[in-house]
Amino acid sequence: MLSEERIILMTRMASYEQGEGKKNVKIGNYFRSDYITVQVLKAIISAVLAFFIMFGIYMLCNFEEFMKNLYEMDIFAFARQILIYFCAMVGGYAVLTYIVCTWKYASAKKSLKCYYHNLKKLGSMYNEQ
Repeated sequence: MLSEERIILMTRMASYEQGEGKKNVKIGNYFRSDYITVQVLKAIISAVLAFFIMFGIYMLCNFEEFMKNLYEMDIFAFARQILIYFCAMVGGYAVLTYIVCTWKYASAKKSLKCYYHNLKKLGSMYNEQ
């Protein structure tokens, strides 16, 4: 016999599996620290590449001014300033990624917990009949 409650639950679970559930299952397969570490490492690599690209574009745009002031400027102060910008950008991006990934992991685990609860509820509905 078909149960309306069981059909509604199955439809809701199938919708979850096809949409948000795919992403959450991939996230849920990791341990929390592993997921966050992988995402932060990817973010650091991306931030380093982005910094070097932006620095290269900056140097191309201001190359003439840089060459005019090359003998008058303090190279160590310039390098220190670039290093500070580099650390601020990469560090800030890593911290932001850590916060976002921690939140994403927690919400994915919460969503999966609800899904597995519904799965157990559906199994008990089948066992009752």
